[in-house]
Amino acid sequence: MTSSIVHIWRLLKWGRTLARHGALTGIERDPLTPPPVRRLIRLARFGAKVPATPAYADAFEAIGPAAIKLGQALATRPDLVGEAAAADLFRLQDALPPAPFADISASIEQSLGKPIDALFSSFDEQAVGAASIAQVYRAVTTDGRRVAVKVLRPGVEEDFARAIETYEWAAAQAEALGGELARLRPRLVIATFRQWTARELDLRREAASASELAEGMEAELGFYVPQIDWSRTARRVMTLEWLEGVKLSDRAALIAAGHDPKALAARLVRAFLRQAIADGFFHADMHQGNLFALPDGRLAAIDFGIMGRIDRRARMWLAEIIHGLITGNYRRVAEIHFEAGYVPPHHNIAEFTTALRAVGEPIRGLAVKDISVGQMLDGLFGITRDFDMPTQPHLLLLQKTMVMVEGVATTLDPDINMWETSGPFVREWLRSELGPEAWLADRLTTDFKTLAGLPDLIRRIEARFPPEGGAPPPPPLREVHLVRIGGGWRYAAVALLAAVAGTAAALLLG
Repeated sequence: MTSSIVHIWRLLKWGRTLARHGALTGIERDPLTPPPVRRLIRLARFGAKVPATPAYADAFEAIGPAAIKLGQALATRPDLVGEAAAADLFRLQDALPPAPFADISASIEQSLGKPIDALFSSFDEQAVGAASIAQVYRAVTTDGRRVAVKVLRPGVEEDFARAIETYEWAAAQAEALGGELARLRPRLVIATFRQWTARELDLRREAASASELAEGMEAELGFYVPQIDWSRTARRVMTLEWLEGVKLSDRAALIAAGHDPKALAARLVRAFLRQAIADGFFHADMHQGNLFALPDGRLAAIDFGIMGRIDRRARMWLAEIIHGLITGNYRRVAEIHFEAGYVPPHHNIAEFTTALRAVGEPIRGLAVKDISVGQMLDGLFGITRDFDMPTQPHLLLLQKTMVMVEGVATTLDPDINMWETSGPFVREWLRSELGPEAWLADRLTTDFKTLAGLPDLIRRIEARFPPEGGAPPPPPLREVHLVRIGGGWRYAAVALLAAVAGTAAALLLG
C-alpha cells in the first residue's frame, strides 16, 4: 500500500498546478478558510502568474490523463464543484499528442498475437484521434473491410492506478471530516470513477458495451452502432467498423451534405429516450464529437467507454418526477423521493413538497419549448443540501447525459421543443409500464418470483444473511489509512487534496 507521504507529495504537485491555473483562488479568498490553508495555497502559487478567471479544465489537462477523466466525471457534479466549475470542466476535450507508432504497433502485435501485416492489409501510422486513454487509427483488414483500430496508450494503466489510489486516499481524508463533505460522499464518487475507468482500460468491455447497445437499439432504425471485429479485439486493442459521416459539431457541413438538422435533433432525442427510459442502458458520453450523420441520414455513435445503467424502478420514479413537476403534482413528486429513499425519513414531506414547488412553479410559467431539462434537474439538485439527500451517482450520470443531449439537439435545431419531441415516446412508455395490463403482468410475475424464491429466502434467514433487493449496491470502498495529525494542519492537507478532487470549487461556489 502506498504511504500517506507519497499521496501528500503527489497532491502537493497537483496543488501547484491547480494554483497556477487559479483553481485554488476561491479557497484562499473564502473568509471561512483557516489561516494554515491560506498559507499552503500561497506557498503553492508562489511565483506563479494566476489568471483572474479560474481555468479548471486547463488545470486538469496539465496534471495528466487520469486527471482529465476525473475532470470529466466532476463535470457531472455541480452539487459538488459548483455550477461555474462544472461548466468549465464540461469543455474538457481530452486531446493529447499521440504516442509513437512504434510503441503502438508493438502493443497491437502483443495483444493480438500476430504481426500487423497478418491482420491488416494496410494500416495508417498517423492517428486520427488521440485521447487521454487511447488513440485511434484507420486501417483495412486482410479481407478488405475498412475499420477503426483503438489502442490503449502505453503505460496508461499504471498512470491511472497511481492516480486513482491517491484520489481514493484524498476522498477518504475529506469524508472523515464529516458534515457537508460526508453528505457529498466523495469516496463513492471516486469508487464510481474507478468503475468507469475499469471499462475504458479494458477495450473488450467497451466492445461488449457497443454490442449490447446495438442489440437494444435494433428497434430504433434511425440510430446506428458500428459493428465490432471480435477477432481483432483484445484488452488493449479494439477494432470496429469505420464510419463515413459528418460530425454533428459541424452544422454547416451537415447542411452541405443534404442532412436536415431538425430531423437529426429529433432522432437524437428519441434515441436517447429509448436507451435511458425504455432500456435502462445508455451511452453516457453523447457529445457532438461522438455523434455522426451517416450518408443515408441515420445517426451513429462511437466511443462506448462511459455507459450508464438505471433499473426499471428508478426509471419509473424519474419519469413520474418529471411528469409531476410539469403538471404541478408536487405532493406525488415528494412521495416518490421518500419512497425511493432519496430523502431521509426524518424530514417533513410537506416541507419537501414546498421546496419542490419552488422548483416547479417557474417552469410552469414558461412556454413548453422554453423549458430546459437541464435547468429543471439543476433546480432539483439545488435542494439536496437542505434535505440531507445523499448523492445518487447513477442519476447524476443520467442528468449529465440529458443535459448533453439537450445541448446537442438545441445546437442542431435552436427551436426544438424537447417536450413535444419526447412526449409521444414518454407517454406511450408510461402507459405500457403503469397501465392495467402492465400492473397485472407485474403482479403475476412478482407473485410467481416470490413463491419460487421462498426456499432460498428461508435458507438466507437461517444463515442470517439479509435478502437482496432495491437499487444496485454501491461499489466497494477500499480501505484507506487516515492521517492523524493536528486539527489545523490536517484540515489544510485535506483542503488541498479535496481541491484536487473538486471540492475546492464547492467551497468557493457552493
